[in-house]
Amino acid sequence: MNSINHYIVYAVLAAWNIIVFILYGADKSKAKNRKRRISENTLLLTAFFVGSIGAFLGMMFFRHKTKHLLFKILLPFFVILHIAAAVAVYYFLLSNSLI
Repeated sequence: MNSINHYIVYAVLAAWNIIVFILYGADKSKAKNRKRRISENTLLLTAFFVGSIGAFLGMMFFRHKTKHLLFKILLPFFVILHIAAAVAVYYFLLSNSLI
């Protein structure tokens, strides 16, 4: 995989995490204004699908879902899982001379 492809992957991951971060902020705003909320399943699924860093930062920055045990456990777990997966993929590609 050439360096341009790496940058595309990084850009997509960064954009997705920014979207997830904004999603957590939007849900916090909706909660304050007593409007229809984003479901917890949607918030967790966006975190699971490689948006864990954006979700975790959104949770901390907006102080949103910080009292929910499920979020306190799953979001850090997703971050660790995604970092471990990224490292594994990197070393797999490196060992097979694909990067």
